[in-house]
Formats: sequence, C-alpha cells, structure tokens
Amino acid sequence: MRDRPLVLIAEDDQDDRELILDAFQTAHPAVSLEFVLDGEELLEYLHRGRDDASWSAESHDPAIILLDLNMPRKNGYEALTELKSDPALRPIPVIVLTTSRDEDDVRTSYDLGASSFITKPMTNTELIEAMDTLTEYWLRTVELPIEHRR
Repeated sequence: MRDRPLVLIAEDDQDDRELILDAFQTAHPAVSLEFVLDGEELLEYLHRGRDDASWSAESHDPAIILLDLNMPRKNGYEALTELKSDPALRPIPVIVLTTSRDEDDVRTSYDLGASSFITKPMTNTELIEAMDTLTEYWLRTVELPIEHRR
C-alpha cells in the first residue's frame, strides 16, 4: 500500500497544472500528485505494469483521477469511455475538472461514468476550497472497493 494517496491529474494546460498543484499543496500536502497531459498518457499510465506478477491495484492505482475534458490526442470523453469500459479500472473515481459549464458536458460526463463534475473555480481560494472538499470526500469519507482505499 502507498504511504500517501495518489491523485492522478489529466490536464494539458500548464497554468492549470500549476494552480492545481498549488491548491493541493495548500489544502492537502500529504497527497501525492501525478500529472499526465492527455487521455492517451492517462491510459498508458494506468496500464503500466499490470502484466507484472508483483503489480497490485492497491499499491499502483490512483485513489482518484481528475480529468479535464478538452485535451489533445485523446480527450476526456474518450479517456473516460475507455477507463470505465475496463473492469480493472472502472472502480477508480473519476472527477471531471473542466472550465465548461455546458449542461451537455455535465450530462455526457455522468453518462460515461464520471463520479463527479466540477467546473474549475475562478479564483485560487475557490480552487483550494474545491480541492480540500474533494480530497476530504473521496479520500476520507466514502467507502471504496478495498483495492482503491487509501
């Protein structure tokens, strides 16, 4: 089991990555963060090492995934579809974190299996509060399958 819960973040925008990093360092510095730049990298990251006999979901899978929708190569919808169609990856909570407020984006994200949909807050303080609430809920409050508990 990992010492610190891992949050895997698929975000292509450098400024947004820095803001998210700062928000987590302020709200929950004990959380480990990994960033990937698009849906293709996200799925490569999640599949890495699964064929190794010593691999386990408990020690390798992220506790949660934050997923932007608008990314190059493989967008958030495509990545979410693949992720939720894989029985080994399906239990990982996926939180869509995007600038969109479009009702179609919200509905489609949930239809594809997103656990939550968050519109990126406009201020740093709002982002810190959102990451604090998200971390408290997903890493301390809810019960997840044992391989995804942190």
